Amino acid sequence: MELELRHLRTLCAIADAGSVGRAAAVLGYSQPAMSTQLRRIERLFGEPLFLRGTGGVEPTAYGVEVVAQARDVLARAEAIGRRGSAVASGRDRTLRFAATNTPILPGLVGRLRAVLPDLTVSVSSVYSSTAIVEQLEDDVLDAGVAADYPSLELAHSDRLAHRGIVTEPSFVALPSRHPLARRVEVALSDLASEAWFMTPDDGAGWPGVFYAACQTAGFEPAAVHEFLGDQTQLQTMIADGLGISMVQATLRPLPGVVVKPLIGTPLWCRYLLVWRRAGLNDDVAEALFASASAAYRALIARSAHFQTWAAGAYRTSPTTAPHRSAH
Repeated sequence: MELELRHLRTLCAIADAGSVGRAAAVLGYSQPAMSTQLRRIERLFGEPLFLRGTGGVEPTAYGVEVVAQARDVLARAEAIGRRGSAVASGRDRTLRFAATNTPILPGLVGRLRAVLPDLTVSVSSVYSSTAIVEQLEDDVLDAGVAADYPSLELAHSDRLAHRGIVTEPSFVALPSRHPLARRVEVALSDLASEAWFMTPDDGAGWPGVFYAACQTAGFEPAAVHEFLGDQTQLQTMIADGLGISMVQATLRPLPGVVVKPLIGTPLWCRYLLVWRRAGLNDDVAEALFASASAAYRALIARSAHFQTWAAGAYRTSPTTAPHRSAH
């Protein structure tokens, strides 16, 4: 095994997250895969880089040194890619970028502009992941953030490439006065009688995966209201007791709303970067991926309910969840 930049990113992610499990969620790996990779890296260095404990991991003295050097190498590699990466044929270029409904987007774009200041980014919101793929195939877009689900990997031609950003659990948002609001985690079957706010078909498997999870839990949703709008508006209706909703794990709840993990983690979603091979330089694709990963780490840092879930003994890994990949 030879040391690669991706191994350095793994070490930095573990150090930043303080947990192999949280780092796996950030990078789009399963926890077992991340643990295996860390063991291989430590064998390469010849000694442990992290101390394992019940609350997570922390770098050893040698690990602190290695992580510091890893950050320096990654920063230098990023600086190399920065020169000319936003230039095509001697001219400034515009990156045509779209994203499905994800809180990653603002942080991603802000970080990308800081890393590649000469690159103009034209951003559009496209809810359907299959529509993002179609626009990429038709050369309408250069890159995008799409979503898929375990065993339902997003299909595309060889003209496109994709790379998993993160595979995260889906949580549920409840009114803070809900009878289950004080529980650490909630059983999906306990929500059988609730009215649900549901986003529409995203072309990648939602809401089919939700209905399948409900069927496995032994019920059909009592009432479903299709909703695709502002998150503030959605949370206001939840706070008013008009319904509940599946939400992204890093959603920041407004007053009157609580966000809870589901027992057994029956629902997972993967966010992935997709791009046209002919329309994106490798260094721009790498900057996009790094920006997306950093944006997600920042979301985790502000999400107490996600951190509680990730550190809890009840956490399970998606045995069929797609892993980080590039095609």
